[in-house]
Amino acid sequence: MQEQIIEKATEMYLTLGFKSVTMDDIANEMGISKKTIYQHFANKNDLVEAVTMQMFETISCGIDQICQPDKNAIEELYEIKDFVLHKLKDEKASPIFQLQKYFPKIYKTLHGKEYCKMQDCVVTNLNKGVKTGLYRSEIDIEFISGIYYSCVHAIKDKTVFSNEKYNFRMLEELYLDYHIRAISTEKGLQVLEKITNKS
Repeated sequence: MQEQIIEKATEMYLTLGFKSVTMDDIANEMGISKKTIYQHFANKNDLVEAVTMQMFETISCGIDQICQPDKNAIEELYEIKDFVLHKLKDEKASPIFQLQKYFPKIYKTLHGKEYCKMQDCVVTNLNKGVKTGLYRSEIDIEFISGIYYSCVHAIKDKTVFSNEKYNFRMLEELYLDYHIRAISTEKGLQVLEKITNKS
């Protein structure tokens, strides 16, 4: 039952937002009493924490499966982007923004875990790209990994990139294209063109 509650809560939080969905909403959607949810989670904060940590683990494991040593570094980034967007349902309800605003302690913990995971993943990808001749050999890997992480969060700023003009998927795709073009060799740009021409 605990796993079922987490699964349903995850689906609803990602679709409607962490703040918008109440314990009553989850109970009604599942056809159970609110008391049943409280037998497994003392309060909404505990449920939100369980959901976010499970989401992080699911996404981390998925990324690990994508990041194989023999995989092309640029194709790998596009696979990760598609996988994360699918898991986050294209962030239709801006769940990360709501998490940051209404559950700051949980957000801070998640942010720390996410930073370590992303840094490790990006640094590995950059090294692989340089080694295989897709990225330029002179790039500063530590600097670019920091910029990459910062920009992935910056593009979620609705005061800069409004919902009226950009959706989350569009921003992710535009930024990934920008990132790869900034560091690629001619060989890397040819790989990028093949990928973007397919989609």
